[in-house]
Amino acid sequence: MIAELGHYALILALGLALIQSCIPILGARTQDPALMSVAGPSALAQFGFVAVAFAALTTCYVISDFTVANVFENSHSAMPLLYKITSVWGNHEGSMLLWVLILSLFGALVARFGSNLPMTLRANVLAVQSWIATAFYLFILITSNPFLRLPQAPAEGRDLNPILQDIGLAIHPPFLYLGYVGFSITFSFAIAALLEGRIDAAWARWVRPWTLAAWVFLTLGIAMGSYWAYYELGWGGWWFWDPVENASFMPWLAGTALLHSAVVMEKRNALKVWTILLAILAFSLSLMGTFLVRSGVLTSVHAFANDPTRGVFILVILATFIGGALALYAWRAPMLKQGGLFAPISREGALIFNNLFLTTACATIFIGTLYPLALETLTGTKISVGAPFFNMTFVPLFIPLLVVVPFGPMLAWKRGDLLGVAQRLLGALAVAVIAIAVTFTIAGQGSLFAAFAIGLAFYVMVGALTDLAERTNLFREPATSSFTRARGLPRSVWGTALAHFGLGVALLGVVCETKWGEERIAAMKPGQTVSISGYDITFDGIVRLDGPNYQELRGKFTVRSGGVVFEIMEPSKRSFPSRETSTTEAALMTRKLSQVYISLGDPSSDGSIAVRIYHKPLVLLIWLGAVVMALGGALSFSDRRLRVGAPKPASAKTALQPAE
Repeated sequence: MIAELGHYALILALGLALIQSCIPILGARTQDPALMSVAGPSALAQFGFVAVAFAALTTCYVISDFTVANVFENSHSAMPLLYKITSVWGNHEGSMLLWVLILSLFGALVARFGSNLPMTLRANVLAVQSWIATAFYLFILITSNPFLRLPQAPAEGRDLNPILQDIGLAIHPPFLYLGYVGFSITFSFAIAALLEGRIDAAWARWVRPWTLAAWVFLTLGIAMGSYWAYYELGWGGWWFWDPVENASFMPWLAGTALLHSAVVMEKRNALKVWTILLAILAFSLSLMGTFLVRSGVLTSVHAFANDPTRGVFILVILATFIGGALALYAWRAPMLKQGGLFAPISREGALIFNNLFLTTACATIFIGTLYPLALETLTGTKISVGAPFFNMTFVPLFIPLLVVVPFGPMLAWKRGDLLGVAQRLLGALAVAVIAIAVTFTIAGQGSLFAAFAIGLAFYVMVGALTDLAERTNLFREPATSSFTRARGLPRSVWGTALAHFGLGVALLGVVCETKWGEERIAAMKPGQTVSISGYDITFDGIVRLDGPNYQELRGKFTVRSGGVVFEIMEPSKRSFPSRETSTTEAALMTRKLSQVYISLGDPSSDGSIAVRIYHKPLVLLIWLGAVVMALGGALSFSDRRLRVGAPKPASAKTALQPAE
């Protein structure tokens, strides 16, 4: 009965979504408060029913109810409880249920905390959100029902994909979906504003917290996924320009541009057309990522290869929402009156520069990801667009963006003093020059570009600190006065500085790991030693162990430096009989912010085993930087000014007028 309860709850959620998608928007059109008030309770009830459905599926996994086809295909009675729970979203059907759970959650949050929104806007937002929910409820119920029963109950399940039996799966997908699906609210706000005809600074103030929350979760989700791939796949890399990785990175770039554009719209009532477009594109790219993962057009460790019927259904959803949104935008955009004027050298100008390079970078990734798929579909020709293409196109676009990052927060609104800001950033420039000189001196002539990139990273980090120092008059006033000023700064200022600082930290890690990482590949027998970056790594032997649902081949390596034992490392290979597959479990030794990484290959008949050994200097800075960026976003989100409605500007009555 548990599975049937979940199925019926999902059907009831669909019924509520249909009501919520029609009645509130009708009330907004007729200015009927009673009809508009339906949106809030129906959104809360819809979330409740989806939560019941998700809890029902989770219960089926926990009790190993193999009469449910989804549980049979993706679980095993011997799996640890944690992996039984994470198996819920480790497959297509369950992950789509998580998708709609988060979608309904955001609608419920707007219903619960959106009391400061105008009634018509709130009704329209929740109605649009319910349009999206309705489409995906139908998708799940028609093509991807997770509650289907088997005619006969199997004695045992087929087990979860072994690659996904990892603690990273417990964290990465929910955070990634909170980011992916979180942009649905910004999309709903954009469509609601276009329908209502009110697009002004107040709208930007209302939409920013939701955008910021989605961006923070997506940042953490991408970082966690990167680290999971780094240690779980055994390849030793942290980013592969995989099409599905790109599918999450593109909404992140669009969301970052949207955050900065919304600031201009809020402060200067400008960039309305552009901000609305970014709000549409951010979620559209999330939908595209959903299509890539679930249509079967990609072969990836991230992808759910499914039958074409599901891909066609999602393609229809894409065409409906993306096409419909862009058509509405094309109709309404010419009517939007532009906001205040500003000089090119201003904070607005810097933010536009930011948007230009972020969206161009997003476009290059979009082309590099989809062009091979489109070419194969149209001509049958298969081509590979890999890391060299993305590195050659993405890196040149990001360098000028990083150069401008410290300038933006220090320029004045409307008209800025470029020379004055440059003078205040001389300290950051001096630190960058010193970093370049030191790096070049130590590393030699072959490290010119790496030295420049390290200097750029320090320039971004010190530039973020310089902004805080300027705002607090640090070293120009007594320490107590500076401390008082620092306490009085808005949290959004601290958050911006922290996010920019984290960007520099991540860049530093990327450069050091990419340029100075070392790799050794060897066939080792017990007693043999391999040296790498000052470490002597001795292979001591292999033991065979049994896990709950796998057999394990575990190696033992002793790591020494200068004759002193640092650590015993134990990488392994696991074989899962029920799935007839194996995984590689890398061993990591962390020293400060660097790591030694060992992964096992296949054993040979002569008693040796293939081993990959890496030394990755400062590699942890990559993920530390991402976490710092997310913390900066969370700190900005905690600023109460971002959670209250902006006063109506004087020009609100004429927000929609023919462009002049």
